[in-house]
Amino acid sequence: MTSLWIIVGIVVLFIIIIASVFNRLVSLKNRTDEAWSDIDVQLKRRHDLIPNLVETVKGYAKHEKELFEKVTEARTAAISSKSLVDKAKAENQLTEGLKSVFAVAENYPDLKANENFLELQREITDIEDKVQASRRFYNGNVRDLNIAIESFPSNIIANMFHYQKKELFELDDVAERQNVEVKF
Repeated sequence: MTSLWIIVGIVVLFIIIIASVFNRLVSLKNRTDEAWSDIDVQLKRRHDLIPNLVETVKGYAKHEKELFEKVTEARTAAISSKSLVDKAKAENQLTEGLKSVFAVAENYPDLKANENFLELQREITDIEDKVQASRRFYNGNVRDLNIAIESFPSNIIANMFHYQKKELFELDDVAERQNVEVKF
């Protein structure tokens, strides 16, 4: 009789451990999905502001048509990309395009003083900061999920329930990782 209770106790303990690990994996996956949703919201806001920025700058810099087309194409690619890797690549290209627009604005003093342009520039800068914070939050959640998926014993449960590792949202341009050189 005592042997039966020991076996029942071991089975119950085993079930509790499996349930606990499974619930942890579910929690990590849901936090990762939520973090990706936060990035998506900020990117949507960014995509909505870009046409306003381009139109404002177009009025001052009519001969910069190629730049505006590049930014518009990058925005379209970013909106239509489906996979995380494609979205990261498209967003990085869009960031480069926005940097070019702000660089062009430096050549037009009237534009730099334009209230609409200044407000759009402030909003885009704010969104860029929020996107960066959202990326860090997402990548932290992906890291935790991937560690759980690869670590013993949770890797056994993850394999049983077909959990897959997630991709980090990274910069693919090595130049963006370099320190900015400031010269006076």
